[in-house]
Amino acid sequence: MMDWENYRNELMGRIGDLGKLSPDTVGGYMMASKAGSKTNNLDEKTRQLISMAVAVTTRCDGCITVHAEAAVKAGANEAEIAEALGVAVAMNAGAALVYSARALDAVKSVTK
Repeated sequence: MMDWENYRNELMGRIGDLGKLSPDTVGGYMMASKAGSKTNNLDEKTRQLISMAVAVTTRCDGCITVHAEAAVKAGANEAEIAEALGVAVAMNAGAALVYSARALDAVKSVTK
């Protein structure tokens, strides 16, 4: 298994390097990332649970490690995280189902 803590620390260092080279890129990301917390319609734990699910669906290890730490710090427990990840699994399966229908439609278009 991956050493997530070491990976997260190394990643943050590299993002810091990118921020020095292109501050507007990292600053723009940070602004977008913090936008939701300003409205407070969702609490931090809920935002982090959503972030974990999205991190899985987008297959982003960096997002997984950052939001895993943030979710736990926001009070999420393993059962809550597992439920959020279950939503990610269902969404990926749902997307595969939808695209399977599209694929069959494409096959039908060439077999007419």
